Amino acid sequence: MEPFPRLRSIAVPFARDNIDTDQILPARFLHLARDADHGACLFRDLRYRGDGSEVEDFPLNRPAWRSGRIALGGENFACGSSRENAVWAMHGHGFRAVIAPSFGDIFAQNGLKNGLLPVRLPAATVAAMIAQAEAMPDGEVTVDLEAQTVTAADGTIHPFEIDPFARKCLLEGIDEMSFTLSHNEDIAAFERRLGRENF
Repeated sequence: MEPFPRLRSIAVPFARDNIDTDQILPARFLHLARDADHGACLFRDLRYRGDGSEVEDFPLNRPAWRSGRIALGGENFACGSSRENAVWAMHGHGFRAVIAPSFGDIFAQNGLKNGLLPVRLPAATVAAMIAQAEAMPDGEVTVDLEAQTVTAADGTIHPFEIDPFARKCLLEGIDEMSFTLSHNEDIAAFERRLGRENF
């Protein structure tokens, strides 16, 4: 997993509430293997028409926002089913952070475990950032995980909260399994103390 100390990027606005995981990654792509190009399927049914042509006004099809690594969402972003693949699609496209007033709980947890940082900010703050992105498509936002702040395109700074363990893993670029394996010696010593070397 890529370490995440600080990210500065164009912010892509998805100015809708209740965007669900089936919109993020339609169910017909759930068969794809973990290492497949999930990013190519991101918002597939919203980005493209039936004939494969782009829907010009969809945010990811706007030239200024194609390479954005920060997403701005509405209330209850990524609600719906618990598919981890939705996070893989966001991450596969290049997103490393999503800023929204609220998230589907399972999506937020899956994001933290897969290198995608969900940042909760007040609804009025996110609405202002979406308005800024729409008015200034090339405006950049900075997410500083070390400082736990977001700097909006207009320069205003907004603090955010994050679970300390999730923050540590993201900063170091490790997942929960890697963290556990880093304590192999301590685990082995504990097992020896209990006399269960063959556990």
